Amino acid sequence: MRSLSTLCLIFSGLLLLTTASTKAQSASAKITGETKKWHKLTLTFEGPETEEMHTYNPFLNYRLDVTFHKGDKHYVVPGYFAADGNAGESSATKGNKWRVHFAPDETGEWQYEVSFRKGGNVAVADHRLPGQSAGFMDGQQGSFQVADTDKDGRDFRAKGRLQFVNQSFLRFAETGEYFLKAGVDAPENVFAYEDFDGAFKTDGHKDNFIKKWEAHVRDWKTGDPSWQNGKGKGLIGGLNYLAAKGLNAFSFLTLNIAGDDRNVFPYVHYDNYERMDVSKLDQWEVFFEHADQLGLFLHFKTSEAENQGLLDNGDVGPQRKLYYRELIARFGHHLALNWNIGEENGLWMKQDITPWQTTTQRLACAQYFYDNDPYRHHVVIHNGQQFYDLLGPESKYTGLSVQTNREDFANVHGAVLRWRRLAKAGKKKWAIAVDEPGDHRYSLVPDKINPDHDNARQNALWGALMAGAWGIEWYFGYEHEHSDLTCEDWRSRDKMWDQCLHALNFFRDNEIPYWEMEPKDDWTKNDDFILAKGDSEVVVFQKRGAKETTELKKLSGNYAVRWFNPKTGEFVGKTQKMSTGKGLSLGNPPTAADQDWVVWIKKM
Repeated sequence: MRSLSTLCLIFSGLLLLTTASTKAQSASAKITGETKKWHKLTLTFEGPETEEMHTYNPFLNYRLDVTFHKGDKHYVVPGYFAADGNAGESSATKGNKWRVHFAPDETGEWQYEVSFRKGGNVAVADHRLPGQSAGFMDGQQGSFQVADTDKDGRDFRAKGRLQFVNQSFLRFAETGEYFLKAGVDAPENVFAYEDFDGAFKTDGHKDNFIKKWEAHVRDWKTGDPSWQNGKGKGLIGGLNYLAAKGLNAFSFLTLNIAGDDRNVFPYVHYDNYERMDVSKLDQWEVFFEHADQLGLFLHFKTSEAENQGLLDNGDVGPQRKLYYRELIARFGHHLALNWNIGEENGLWMKQDITPWQTTTQRLACAQYFYDNDPYRHHVVIHNGQQFYDLLGPESKYTGLSVQTNREDFANVHGAVLRWRRLAKAGKKKWAIAVDEPGDHRYSLVPDKINPDHDNARQNALWGALMAGAWGIEWYFGYEHEHSDLTCEDWRSRDKMWDQCLHALNFFRDNEIPYWEMEPKDDWTKNDDFILAKGDSEVVVFQKRGAKETTELKKLSGNYAVRWFNPKTGEFVGKTQKMSTGKGLSLGNPPTAADQDWVVWIKKM
């Protein structure tokens, strides 16, 4: 029988060993990235050694959350399993690195506290402390200093986070400027790219759609990112091209299992919705990070019509929660993005489709992002079913992604006006964008088919903006090469990008307060588009071949009037000074009448 003193010595030794083990497991987080306001900071922890296909699922059965706080401000940011911490380069599937990204919105000292839990399905539990402590970094605390950003120009780190501010337009938190977007909505399968890791390229599911993006390799520049000895140059070069043309947005599907392409998904395998491909997602992040620096808005389309019911039969259950959580954890730190719950979502007529989502399910998806995205990014949904069921006060949608169906784009303007009116009647303030104008067969055709793009410019681009949309993204129809599934060269519509830039420059360079303007088409008896800020500043889009002079019956006083050619991006003629007691007649345009004109009218 051991003596009491011997037992005490043994107990003391065990306590020392336990303490030493705990300290060894609780090594401080490694902080990488620039510790500056709005910049991406990464905290990497050493946690349990595991792998993507481990029997104890590292994506579901561990939960890493880090709370960042400064004063009365705090963000609970989800983390993720990062394999060896360099998976984009190594293609590693296993390791002991766990990671969190954070974009601080204030300078000064920030504190953080780590929660690391384990247990069955803890990652998708609805409360913050499920299961039990997983040890390692659980409970760890630390701090870091944040300096001001040193960025400028298009780089979003110079502008801050783009936020929905209960208005029709999104606003940057740092500069206070509002955002008007123009970009590409095609191809939807941007990430069906041979340079990304993953079995999707050879799994027998429409592998003929795999892209090389060779046409944009020439747009890659020395110093730009790539991975694994030069992979990624085509797609990174494509982003460079879009930014060089003055565009500022693009969209992409992140899940198209059972859809039109079937090559884009975050998972290791096509038929397993609980295991993430860590290296592939690291490579996606290289792409997104470059987009941030170029000033390109990220439009995440999280599902399409055919797979809206793929996860949990459309419910926000374990599979969907895991999918959304991983998107937020890995990519939510980006400054300018929206989460689109589904392309052509809701009631659908195809017989072979997975179950379509009900109103309850559609609302629940937006609610999940509201509850779990620490940054409260803009949340939208794309119309398959119309949006009537989302107008109520319980809806956490902050906007709409509108699709139209006419080859000539003639219903774009009316669609935006309609949903603005219905949202207002439902006491909702939505930011509405037109993200798929035109029909599925043609829409925005290649330059070699129609280099002028007159209908696209007049009815879609200016039709959307003059109705109060916060932007437009262009869909490519199936009847032409470089379609919504086959496009590998954004230069195929190069001439239209120039006309988009003319529109953006018109509003930006002339400091026109579009965010304070309202559609006022009823101010004239013809069918011109009109935006106005009271009677102090008015923009008129006079349609091509207008047969009647525009008379604005609501204006009185002294005005400066300028005529702008939306096709060439130039003001034409001298500034005209006009005075009126009641109503203003614009007269004839300075040159050819058989084209569309933009008239800028400002009270003197």
